[in-house]
Amino acid sequence: MSDETGVSYASVTGRAVIGAAVLGSGMAMLDSTVVNVALKAIGAELDASLADLQWISNGYLLSLASLILIGGSLGDRFGRRKVFTIGVAGFAVASLLCGLAVNAQMLIAARVLQGVAGALLTPGSLAMIQGAFVPDDRPRAIGAWTGLGGVATAIGPFLGGWLVEYVSWRWVFLINLPIAVVTLIVARRVPETKNPDTVPGFDIVGAVLGTLGLAGITYALIELTSKPATAYVALAVGVLAAIGFVVNEARCPHPMMPLDLFRSKQFSGANIMTLLVYAALGAVLFFLVLQLQTVSGYAPLQAGMSTLPITAVMLLLSAQGGALAQKIGPRIPMTVGPLLCAAGVVLLSRVDENPNYILEVGLPLVVFGLGLAALVAPLTATVLAAAPDHQAGIASGINNAIARAGTLLSVAALPLIVGLSGDDYSVPSVFSAGYRNSMLICAGLLVAGGALAALTIRNPERTPTASATAA
Repeated sequence: MSDETGVSYASVTGRAVIGAAVLGSGMAMLDSTVVNVALKAIGAELDASLADLQWISNGYLLSLASLILIGGSLGDRFGRRKVFTIGVAGFAVASLLCGLAVNAQMLIAARVLQGVAGALLTPGSLAMIQGAFVPDDRPRAIGAWTGLGGVATAIGPFLGGWLVEYVSWRWVFLINLPIAVVTLIVARRVPETKNPDTVPGFDIVGAVLGTLGLAGITYALIELTSKPATAYVALAVGVLAAIGFVVNEARCPHPMMPLDLFRSKQFSGANIMTLLVYAALGAVLFFLVLQLQTVSGYAPLQAGMSTLPITAVMLLLSAQGGALAQKIGPRIPMTVGPLLCAAGVVLLSRVDENPNYILEVGLPLVVFGLGLAALVAPLTATVLAAAPDHQAGIASGINNAIARAGTLLSVAALPLIVGLSGDDYSVPSVFSAGYRNSMLICAGLLVAGGALAALTIRNPERTPTASATAA
């Protein structure tokens, strides 16, 4: 679809595009925020070990991070609506399998399938908006998509906690089925769009090697204590595949991750910072919700509601964080933001039995949220600005994949580093010590992210005003 035939924001079709995009991406966001709340209940019913709980979280992230770039390319080539709706339908089927899981292994396999489907629908939701609307209406449409998606993120912990406590953890997944049906009905009104300039061919070898690399390293980190021989083999396979991925991307005529983008110090610095910050963010939420239920005695609904300060601060202040960065440049917000997050995490490390919610949970989460609000918008803008205009979509996809890979690796590695395994997540005295150490490590990752931003991020040069030029 060309710009001349694009739809307007106020049209019925325009509202359908936004509705389908918000419902689809919101379903994926909802699932990612509620699963952590359900982990303890899942472990108790399915007799799952801590490694199983890590895989339930990481199986989804593994396939999503590995395939999200390919998912975006498929939409550009074959049609964004078509690939998006396939992803929505696949997500619904995988969610049904999650809800019907009879053991941890079946749930893990279904979560991997969810990630595959998520890799199709997640990039497609924004791409449909970008491709369907006339240029003048795109910023407004993207703003509506962002704001309404934030609502899904906000209600996720509350809804997940309520379902786990009063219905069943299985409905954390089964609730996706009616959402998917409504999404598919609305999507029928969405016009099909493609990218006429998309490159021929797909980097299938890169996708396979990238998946093997992440899977091998993740498996080794999670299973090292229980299956050391197999874990070392997996580690070797993962490292070799990761090396092969880099070699393939350097030689492939149409790579999924063009390495020439990383020649920019700004682009490389922003993406390494993304890896560090999102590694900390994912691990903090994984450990905090378990700590509140295992050690502090919170019910699932209380544990889910406890994380709302982060979402509230992000919804209220993210736009102002972006405006501030536009005014003063991204370097200071991207340096100070992670340090604020680190301060919040250090305060969270004190959570133990019978914590004072306001002082030991709520206030630290507000501080953490302030840091995220300061850094997220300028981080995204910096990544896009550091890439050529024709590679903006690829640059955004790379940053998205790196963020999810950071969470994947941290959730896999930190229990090993702090000495947690087996059923430790259900033993308060053991888990609490590991929780405290993991929080301090996350704080260190965030401090490293802030230091890296200070060293590598540069503010764009300002264009002289007319008065300054005259002077």
